[in-house]
Amino acid sequence: MNYETLMYTHLITVVPCIFLGAYGLMAKKGTSIHKNLGKIYMVLMLITAILTLFMPADVGGRFLNHFGWIHLFSFLTIWTVPTAYTAIKKGKIKAHQRKMVLLYIGAIGIAGGFTLAPGRFLHEFFFG
Repeated sequence: MNYETLMYTHLITVVPCIFLGAYGLMAKKGTSIHKNLGKIYMVLMLITAILTLFMPADVGGRFLNHFGWIHLFSFLTIWTVPTAYTAIKKGKIKAHQRKMVLLYIGAIGIAGGFTLAPGRFLHEFFFG
């Protein structure tokens, strides 16, 4: 898969997560819609994180001539999603909530914010 295809596929999987994650954090917990949309959110976040591992860092230093600091959020996501799912299945509601809030802030908020940095595709798209 070429870089452009990866980038657009990444956007297709992550943009819904902005809204699904916000809904999951604000809506009533434990309802069937919360659970079902949460599962969709988790799957999309995992797909997004895996896709980003194949995208080289465009800004800043690189490790192995590929990975950048932004990839730490990919690994955060790949670790957090399964552990948050496991936590809720074990009835550890507070642990699940904490992980989901941190995932949203880290992977959507902070990593998403970095996509607007000069030299990145979305910076060029929005700001020319």
